[in-house]
Amino acid sequence: MTQPEPRFSFGRNWKNFQCQLTESDIDQASESLQKLLRRTELEGVRFLDAGSGSGLFSLCARRLGATVVSFDLDPESVACTRSLQEREEVPDERWEVLEGSILDEDFLNQLGQFDVVYSWGVVHHTGRMWNAIDLLIPLVAERGDFVVAIYNDQGFTSRVWSAIKRIYNKLPGFVQPLYVVGIFLWGAFCRMILTVLAMLLRLVTLRNPLVPLSRWWNEDRPRGMNWWHDLVDWVGGWPFEVARPGEVFTYFHEREFELAAMETTPGSGCNEYLFRRRVMNSNSE
Repeated sequence: MTQPEPRFSFGRNWKNFQCQLTESDIDQASESLQKLLRRTELEGVRFLDAGSGSGLFSLCARRLGATVVSFDLDPESVACTRSLQEREEVPDERWEVLEGSILDEDFLNQLGQFDVVYSWGVVHHTGRMWNAIDLLIPLVAERGDFVVAIYNDQGFTSRVWSAIKRIYNKLPGFVQPLYVVGIFLWGAFCRMILTVLAMLLRLVTLRNPLVPLSRWWNEDRPRGMNWWHDLVDWVGGWPFEVARPGEVFTYFHEREFELAAMETTPGSGCNEYLFRRRVMNSNSE
């Protein structure tokens, strides 16, 4: 029998991340959630965090007033989310934390429907991305929102990243951090070369040559994430699937959703989508 490919331990990475979580990180994550949802508060909203990971965005939704249900396949991710729940001293009826799979239809059918189904950077790590989306769609209430973030398909570059991730998960544990550092240094070197070229181009065209360097230096880390744990997640995250924005838009449109908001990336990161379930008009004769 063929042995299944090793999967990335997301929960172990989030457990390490959570040890360094600060109130500033939580505030930054909360602002990114408000921006993505186009809402400043979630009072009276039922919020499903499908693939809760560290539990950070479940916490943000709860602080914004939502009644939250969080679940994850990884026991260590579930433990991370529960530790945040305990730290906030939130009653179970306002924040329920469960262990379950996004691909388990029986499990999902027990959860009910939600005003917001939130699955940021999760479905593309299931190995069955489109199936995972189909299983989550029935959980979106009428006029409800489906928030999803999916890796951008960059063609050949995405295939290279797929190979990098496979290699990471086959390496011995003590070698994996060194591998991540090597990928980081190679990426930084390539970025530096491109930045220098952009500076030279601006110089010969009599424009401020420091602008590209300033943009790189001033880049922030959105969503309250720690740069190292985000990097480990990116290098090691396997399974790994990608999609172009047009594919995602068409897929949801065919399932009676309309695009309410979108943030795209020119690179290898995630495209963010906010889809709203369309209300079907029934004409009585």
